[in-house]
This record gives sequence, C-alpha cells and structure tokens, in this order.
Amino acid sequence: MATTSQFGHGDLESSLVLIFPVLLAYEIGVLFTGSVSGADVVTRAMYVTLGSRALYLLVHAAIALVFLLWIRRGNRWGALSMEVALPVVLEAAIYAFTLGAAISLVLRHLLGLGLDPSSTISALGAGVHEELVFRLGLLSGCVSLLRHSRAAFPIALVVSSLLFAGAHHLGPAGEPFTAHAFAFRTLAGAAFGAIFWYRSLAHAVYAHVLYDLVVAATS
Repeated sequence: MATTSQFGHGDLESSLVLIFPVLLAYEIGVLFTGSVSGADVVTRAMYVTLGSRALYLLVHAAIALVFLLWIRRGNRWGALSMEVALPVVLEAAIYAFTLGAAISLVLRHLLGLGLDPSSTISALGAGVHEELVFRLGLLSGCVSLLRHSRAAFPIALVVSSLLFAGAHHLGPAGEPFTAHAFAFRTLAGAAFGAIFWYRSLAHAVYAHVLYDLVVAATS
C-alpha cells in the first residue's frame, strides 16, 4: 500500500477492501443500536426511503454480493490476507491508543486547555463514514483542487480538520460549541488526516474506529 496520488501514499483499492467489513458491520449494527454517525447522511436517507428492515438488509446483502464480485474480478483477495490486514490493524491500534494522550498533552500544556478526552470525543460517529467524508472526500478533494500549489496538502489538512471539528456542532443533533471540544477535534482531524495521507485510508479508518472503541470502553 505505497502508491502516491491525490489520495495519499496508500493503495486506495486495498483500503476499500480492508474497510468494507467494518462498514458492513456498522450498517447492519445501525438496525439494532439506532446509533448513526453524524457524518452518515446516506444511511439515514436509505433507511427512511426503504421503510423496512427487510428491504434495508436485502439492499446491503446485494451490496455485499457486488463487493465480493468486484474483489473476485479484480483478484483483490490478497488485501484481506492476514499478512496485509494484521499489520494495518496493529499499526492503527498504536495510533488509536496514543492519539488521545498526545492531543490532551498538546491542549493542556501548550494551549492551556484542560480537557477530558473521553467526555469530549464520546460523540464521534462511526470512524468509517467520517474518514470517507472528511479525509477521502474533503481532504483529497481539496488536494485535487490545489494540485498546482506546493502547499496543497497542508492547506487541505487544515481546511478538512476545521470542517471536521465544526461539523460536530451543526444541526439539531450537534453539540454546544466549546473551545475545548473544537480544538480537540481539530487536532484529531489533523492526526487522522496525516495517517490517511502518509499511510492509507485503511490505517485512518481502523485508527478512528479503534479509538472510538477505546473511548467507549473507558468512559
């Protein structure tokens, strides 16, 4: 996973193969938990449009079948092998376990903002959708628009991180704005953006998902 493009240094197709099981588990889990990521407008609209659990499950079964055919047609099974998947998950776990402590250190000691990570990041939605929207979509889109500028990636990283943080305070389900939460999420967005760009989308997704699980387990 070492190619370089507007999507960073990772192999995007391999990343999509690696994150699809997580995405599918999330989509099915929504039926039983009722918890939908704030960035996930697709699932909300799909469930409302379909109107029943049976149709919702049928659509996702069809999506899973198409995905398996895509893997088979492109001979992409190797991306799901333990030799590829395990190092990605283990590396992402390191990012997940160190991310909260590192950002808290920056905010508390460099910016003077006392912050409890578990209470301010608990509302983060599913890592899959937020990485697809803010890193694969927004960050990559900005890099593409600014591709003739030497500062394309730094600018895209700042823009996507600020919008990532701000999105959590929008709409009826948004949190009340605080400097603490906004600063934390901006730095978190920058960290996930760097992981996405310099490693791969799969690394960013698994780091985000594992981080959410750590927060949930310790809150």
